[in-house]
Amino acid sequence: MTQHNDLSARFRRQTIQPEEAQNRILEHIRVLDSEKVPLEESWGRRLAEAIIAPHPFPPFRRSGMDGYAVRAADLLGASSDKPVRLAVVESLPCGFEPRYEVGEGQATRIMTGGMVPSGADTVVMLEMTAAEERDGKPYVLIGKSVPLGLNVAEIGCEIQDGQTLLPPGKVIRSGETALLASCGYALVTVMRRPRVAVLSTGSELLEVEEPLAPARIRNSNAPMLAAMLREVGAEPVMLGKVPDDAMAAQALVREGVRTCDMLLTTGGVSVGDYDVMVDVLAEASVTLLFNKIAMRPGSPTTAAILENKLVVALSGNPGACFVGFHLLVAPALKVMQQEPHPTPSSFKAYLGAEFPKVNAYRRYIRGRTDLREGTVWVSPTGDDKSSLMTTIVDADCLIEIPPVKEGLEKGTLVNAWKLG
Repeated sequence: MTQHNDLSARFRRQTIQPEEAQNRILEHIRVLDSEKVPLEESWGRRLAEAIIAPHPFPPFRRSGMDGYAVRAADLLGASSDKPVRLAVVESLPCGFEPRYEVGEGQATRIMTGGMVPSGADTVVMLEMTAAEERDGKPYVLIGKSVPLGLNVAEIGCEIQDGQTLLPPGKVIRSGETALLASCGYALVTVMRRPRVAVLSTGSELLEVEEPLAPARIRNSNAPMLAAMLREVGAEPVMLGKVPDDAMAAQALVREGVRTCDMLLTTGGVSVGDYDVMVDVLAEASVTLLFNKIAMRPGSPTTAAILENKLVVALSGNPGACFVGFHLLVAPALKVMQQEPHPTPSSFKAYLGAEFPKVNAYRRYIRGRTDLREGTVWVSPTGDDKSSLMTTIVDADCLIEIPPVKEGLEKGTLVNAWKLG
């Protein structure tokens, strides 16, 4: 392969809108297969199938209080001056079935979560009772009538048998884990995590642990991409870095698509003499999806299909790499994992600072959201230069600046895109 052999790919690029770029990628994305994992390993994974309740919950009539299981009819007319005296037939710990039915004039001592015995329809909390003993037999005094069914959770009052509890694509967090455990799901069917290869290009790159050298910088994009991949449930596979050598880059690209579900590269997609990814993605075996987007930062971002795998060549500038990932890569990974709403959510907000720049393309500015007297504001986290990393740190949204011939004033209503 001759380096820089296709000048048309480098300079004659067809510009498309961000939405079209996103659509062209998603048209080639398919949901991954599923796998079963132990419940304790399922946190953060996405469900591959709906979770159906195999039984009602609670599966028995359960007491909501420590106290006495009684018949509400026995307490009619009870008062502090004239309490009702009930014979206690048994003391029932949690986890044990009642031995005796509660009949007229009787009660069962019961604990929170215990199984309410037959005949009883109400639980009176312990603080409303007084215990006494007569002729060696236990009794309880209750000086107040209570509503029928008080402190009794009926069978299926929370979950009905056959009820759909969780839909496919739902992320398993703490609440979902509790539901799964209560329904006996020791094994959970989840989406397989997408394996995503990450390759950095550029002879100027140093490893993180290497000391600085003249004209060299440490590779920050690869660790950033690995972190963002984990945030969306993917498994990063780090291919390392490659110098500005198209042959070497091509070999690693092919390794990545052979062993992973997707390949991300960073750097080497602009029009410079040493932007090697332009040459790699100009090969005949590559189906190019696009190589220029009408947006800033990251307009040279390129996507292609190689061996039925998506390859996205992101900008080497950290800010542009960050924006391109959230707008283009994250939605594709979410589709792979069956997330029902894969694209970023947009919202309207007031611009918290003047933006004086004139834009030929739409700009996506790293921003921070805050609430001011009931209205939502978004403010840039700093200068919007694509080379800056510090503006990524506190960003929770992307502020969309439309292509305008004049800058925007503070307080202008703009569109913003939620991150995370």
